[in-house]
Amino acid sequence: MKVIHIPYCYWPDAVGGTEIYVDSLAREQRRQGLDVMIAAPGTHSKEYAHNEIPVRRFGVAETVRDVQELYGEGDLQAAAEFGNILDEEHPDLVHLHALSRGASLRVVREAKRRGIPVVFNYHTPTVTCQRGTLLRWGSEVCDGNLDVTECTRCTLHGHGLNKIPSLIAGSMPSSVGRVLGSMQFSGGAWTVARMTELVRVRHNMVRSLMDEVDHIVALCQWVKDVLVRNNVPEAKITVSQQGLDPWTDASESLRRKPAGSIRIAFLGRLDATKGVHILINAIAQNPHLDVLLDVFGVAQGDAGDRYLRHLRTLAEGDHRVKFQPPIPSSDVISRLRNYDVLAVPSQWLETGPRVILEAFAAGVPVVGSNLGGIAELVTDGVNGLLVEPDSVAAWGGALHSICDAPRLLPALRLGIRTPRKVSAVADEILGIYNCLAHCGNLAEKAIATA
Repeated sequence: MKVIHIPYCYWPDAVGGTEIYVDSLAREQRRQGLDVMIAAPGTHSKEYAHNEIPVRRFGVAETVRDVQELYGEGDLQAAAEFGNILDEEHPDLVHLHALSRGASLRVVREAKRRGIPVVFNYHTPTVTCQRGTLLRWGSEVCDGNLDVTECTRCTLHGHGLNKIPSLIAGSMPSSVGRVLGSMQFSGGAWTVARMTELVRVRHNMVRSLMDEVDHIVALCQWVKDVLVRNNVPEAKITVSQQGLDPWTDASESLRRKPAGSIRIAFLGRLDATKGVHILINAIAQNPHLDVLLDVFGVAQGDAGDRYLRHLRTLAEGDHRVKFQPPIPSSDVISRLRNYDVLAVPSQWLETGPRVILEAFAAGVPVVGSNLGGIAELVTDGVNGLLVEPDSVAAWGGALHSICDAPRLLPALRLGIRTPRKVSAVADEILGIYNCLAHCGNLAEKAIATA
């Protein structure tokens, strides 16, 4: 069986958790005997290999003619170039791991036009949430229901509009946006006026994607709940949590006794949704906390650079906070062994994150936001602590608990269970592939046999 995986981007570009997942899964699938390759959007077409897996990039048009292109079915050029890849590679199945202008519904339709089944992995809340966090008004967990009015209001608020203007603009008929779009008005106030129509276009595209792909992989339970709430058949969804490549035994970490300052690590992308500012503020407001925080952050683009400068300003003069270069993904588990705690202060609904599994593989407890996939992996008081996400005081209290209760960390380390391996993930995914190859659409089969 030949499979093409489509992530958001790929090495040597700056990559995130989705690309690490795809790389790990692809290598495991190759060990299973599958013929695997990567096709990823890029600035132009090219071919190379990464970790001995063939990679083909397909170009996305540089120019966006209208803002609606960012909300709709995807880039025509990217879809056409991906169609050429399909004609040259003749895969048996396409596995889509992203939803963007380049990795789009049009790409799915290129595969379906050729009779090739498509599996879709839901990796981040940006798939169904235009705000990108699945937090209504940025603070409360949303049920994820695709409602044009409510989603428009929340999206505008997420773009910096105050709540009352967001409520007003979100009530604007979508027909107004269609008229303004036909007149090619966009940018600033025009985009605000068009937002109801833009969100309607996005919702229609998401619904079409969920209808047209053959199966959906949800990386955690909250994803399945959101999809079912939006009328995706349960039989079309498989919950499959992430797994790790084989690692060394964590027993030596469990035997390690903390000495001196409590060592805390943060690993991940530098973005406000990752909440590092909450963590640094919690440390700054508690000057007597005996902790050392190392931030292993990845700054992507201008926004990442700006956020890093903001974090450095927050930590200025505090010797307890240090900014370190990113850790290669292959070294994360071994490096985490040098720490007492992993901090995951995310301000959005994660579908993992993978770094929690890596911490558990290293025998390191996690202090994380009580949200989404974090709360599905961390059991409060057993293998870590769950904290109110955006409360600096709550994060300060959690850090005080770790520092002031010498028996807490050893107890949390003993509560850690070995995370599952990527081979288990690959087995589940292979089961989906085989059923699609031999049984057709899983949801249709379930209905037929009911």
